[in-house]
Amino acid sequence: MRFVYIGLGTLALFVVALMTGAVDIPATEVLGILMGKDTENTVWRVIVLESRLPMAMTALLSGASLSIAGLMLQTTFQNPLAGPSILGVSSGASMGVAIVMLLGGGALASAGALQYVSVIAGAIAGAATVILLLLGLSSSLRSSAMLLIAGIMLSYLASSVISLLNFFAPADGVKSFVVWGLGSFGGVTASELPLFCTVLAAALFSSALFIKPLNALLLGERYTANMGYSVKRLRSLLLCLSGILTAFVTAFCGPIGFIGIVVPHIARMIFKTSNHSILIPATMLCGAALTLACSVLTTIPGSSGVLPINAITPVIGVPVIIYILIQRRSLRYFN
Repeated sequence: MRFVYIGLGTLALFVVALMTGAVDIPATEVLGILMGKDTENTVWRVIVLESRLPMAMTALLSGASLSIAGLMLQTTFQNPLAGPSILGVSSGASMGVAIVMLLGGGALASAGALQYVSVIAGAIAGAATVILLLLGLSSSLRSSAMLLIAGIMLSYLASSVISLLNFFAPADGVKSFVVWGLGSFGGVTASELPLFCTVLAAALFSSALFIKPLNALLLGERYTANMGYSVKRLRSLLLCLSGILTAFVTAFCGPIGFIGIVVPHIARMIFKTSNHSILIPATMLCGAALTLACSVLTTIPGSSGVLPINAITPVIGVPVIIYILIQRRSLRYFN
């Protein structure tokens, strides 16, 4: 029944996201537009189909993707505070985007499809760089706490590179990157939505193929090896998949904080299990619901302004992380 309640809640939030915005559009008109009916106000049709629907779909898939990436990283490193942002994967993706945007003069909006492809490639390359460094360090750093610290250091290093690029970049490039870095689910246009949905849906489906290996990792590396899995290869695949999910979301939406860390814990607390056959779909649903809620909160009714998504996520994320730190002795996720 928990799946039913969360699924209905996610659907309700998706509908609310389509109904709310700076422009007041009657609910009957929104439903009619979505069903393909004609409307006298063509502006409403453009707002619903070109803005609200892509934004809601982007929020839904981004939340599910970042949450699954966080779940896989937490299980891989046996650490409840592991996540795309903490381990430096998000910072690496941001560094890749910064290289493209800042060295390219910030001409993202006017350069066409080639520039968007460059941003995606930059994000994936930046995330891959951090992942490869983590893989190299994981062979020598057996302690998950030490590897977590190494990830934080890599995050600081990527932030340093971004700061240097900001210092030497032209003003228009810095402005474009700062706006991108605030985070927004409105960066995916209707024409880009099929690509965005296809890639993330394929990656999310791939994550479901790792249910048994992830459950084996809960019992330790020796048990995983006895089950016939190569721990090193498995860790590499999980890190790569997490990196793709994080990099693709970061390229289009900016570095979204806290979602990847807190949602897996919310799913564990709701379903009271560490079994990934339950956790993976539960985490997807919880992540989609949470990001849709954040997306709705970013919209200011009666105003043309939209709050940055990273102004909302810490309000939810910080209390959960503090709770995890306080209750760390009673949280037995990884045994």
